[in-house]
Amino acid sequence: MEKLLIFGGTSLRGEVTISGAKNSALPIMASTILAPGIHNLKRIPRLKDVFTMSELIRRMGGTVEFNELCKIDTSNINKFEASYDLVKTMRASILVLGPLVARFGKAKVSLPGGCAIGARPVNLHLKGLEKMGAKISLQEGYIIARASRLVGTKIYFDIPTVTGTENLMMAATLAKGTTIIENAAKEPEVVDLANYLILMGAKIEGAGTSVIQIEGVDNLTPCQEYEIIPDRIETGTFIAIAGATGGDILLKGCKVEHIDAIVLKMKDAGIVFKETKDGLRVIGPKKLQAVDIKTMPYPGFPTDMQAQFMAMMTVANGTSVIKETIFENRFMHVAELRRMGADITVEGNTATVRGVKRLKGAPVMATDLRASASLVIAGLIAEGETVIDRIYHLDRGYEELDKKLIQLGAKIRRIK
Repeated sequence: MEKLLIFGGTSLRGEVTISGAKNSALPIMASTILAPGIHNLKRIPRLKDVFTMSELIRRMGGTVEFNELCKIDTSNINKFEASYDLVKTMRASILVLGPLVARFGKAKVSLPGGCAIGARPVNLHLKGLEKMGAKISLQEGYIIARASRLVGTKIYFDIPTVTGTENLMMAATLAKGTTIIENAAKEPEVVDLANYLILMGAKIEGAGTSVIQIEGVDNLTPCQEYEIIPDRIETGTFIAIAGATGGDILLKGCKVEHIDAIVLKMKDAGIVFKETKDGLRVIGPKKLQAVDIKTMPYPGFPTDMQAQFMAMMTVANGTSVIKETIFENRFMHVAELRRMGADITVEGNTATVRGVKRLKGAPVMATDLRASASLVIAGLIAEGETVIDRIYHLDRGYEELDKKLIQLGAKIRRIK
């Protein structure tokens, strides 16, 4: 098993190109099931989760090739199952449920796994499909869904759910009649999926707002070429890296309009931003200032940036209060940061971080995807040597992060 070895204390400088968004790539790859034929996708990141979704499509009878583009052919899909051995490693596998039921009228999908960051039930997906006429049963850990043809209906989410919104939006594209999703997720990745579905012939209005309306059509056709949006969480992570190390990094290919809440809080911490023709230049201060955050659904501060922001705050001037409102078990990185000398106390869903002068390198263990990114940031600013174990979490969501950091001057390498 690989680990990351980091020698901290270097101010990172240079430029880095932001990869395509993992959380756009996965639902868009799943959506290709809806339209038989060849789909060509640009800027698909080469990540473990992407390769898992590719294998899932292949096992169903499709083909996936990676060259300059990601070429997916869904003409010959003839199996309608997502097995446990794949789904247990990646929660986003549940996204094939809606497309399979919509196109083929049947699906067998294992209950999902992924990061252990709290309860993320799929009941909202299943209730929505039932309202659209699907018969749902649970058998030996699998979701069994059947429908002769889904029917448009009105669906209300008690809480906004990104994958729930995406799954039901995809299912509704081939349903008979009109589907309205209320209290829908507003994330840019939902909009990106909607844009791709529209290019395939879907009739969708309101993506990016709390109410999405989908008028079902009889069939969809592949889009010749589509480019995935840049990853806003990778963008935010590199902003945190620049801020924490007192660096100066140009982020190429990012979309500033997708990270408003992140930028506002980072500015409060003392980080300077300069938009250029090539991207966003991020300049870290000599000393960060403590800032409070509260995670919220988009357009609020993203839960996927909470751990990275906390790593910054461990060495900021003053005390910051971090409130996690999305997932109840997303402070697992706290114990590892404490091993490096961080002063953090947790009570319920609130962490209080008192800035210390410096962190000290230590052996630590990643517990989930974003926690692993926070430990990389901590290792970059710590005095001495940090070894991060279980970095397979990191490889699920960041494309060649260690190589990008080396380009910026980081002293980091993989070890067995």
